[in-house]
Amino acid sequence: MKTARLGLLTAAGLLLSAVASAQTPEATAPVKAAGMNGQELLFWVLLGVLGLLLLVLLLTGIGIVVQMKPQLRQLYDLPTVHDTWSGKVLGLLVGDATLVRGEYRDELLDHNYDGIHEFDNDLPPWWKYGFGFTIVFAFVYVGYYHLTTKGQLQVAEYETEMQQAALLVSAGFDDPTRLTTYLALTTAADLSSGKSIYATNCAPCHGANAEGKVGPNLTDEFWLHGGEVNHVYKTIKFGIPSKGMVAWKGKLSGKQILQVTSYALSLQGSQPANAKEPQGEKEAAAKPGGKPVASR
Repeated sequence: MKTARLGLLTAAGLLLSAVASAQTPEATAPVKAAGMNGQELLFWVLLGVLGLLLLVLLLTGIGIVVQMKPQLRQLYDLPTVHDTWSGKVLGLLVGDATLVRGEYRDELLDHNYDGIHEFDNDLPPWWKYGFGFTIVFAFVYVGYYHLTTKGQLQVAEYETEMQQAALLVSAGFDDPTRLTTYLALTTAADLSSGKSIYATNCAPCHGANAEGKVGPNLTDEFWLHGGEVNHVYKTIKFGIPSKGMVAWKGKLSGKQILQVTSYALSLQGSQPANAKEPQGEKEAAAKPGGKPVASR
């Protein structure tokens, strides 16, 4: 027990020191240079300390079991404990794996086939429980994919992915006049990727919150080159060289451009501080998930 308390105190001390160091500018400066903010640093520090704490508890628990093995063996050998479910779990701690492998009776049954004798041994419990799980899983799978049809089967999933890929790699992809009918992405994963791409490539000109700096404010209803998803996509991809907007094709994939486009449109109406004055013509951006609008 002293070992357990010592391990917990050590882990707690490491946790406090890690949190204190994570809050100092000296500790966060090198990571910020690599693109990690203070909250992300604190998250990974706490996650690492939690892993260390769990490791300490595991090692402490193993030490306690080893030291108490004689007492646990005496408890396990009691008739009122040995054959119970908790007793079988206790048996794993003292070296009896009956709970996992079943019982070996080494008793021959009263029949044989071609000289092959059959022993009356248990199937391993893990095998029986696993078999039962597969039966339950099969009913859930059939109900979800075949009866309710809420889930896509492999063929439908493949066709959907091929349709999405065709949008991004179709012929004439580098033609600025090609008709596109993209929809803004709305999933958390896509918007998170778009946010990361924006922070790395777009924030220096448009501001960390899209409030506008050298580039225009992206959070109002005024647009210089159109605020519909296909217009914004085209602007990002091909750029506006005459106004300093670089072309991101070749630097970002089609999917990445659509992700950052969707993220920029998701900031509509966010009203960030120090927003730049409106520029261009008033045009409400298409709502995410709305009908696609053809654009050239």
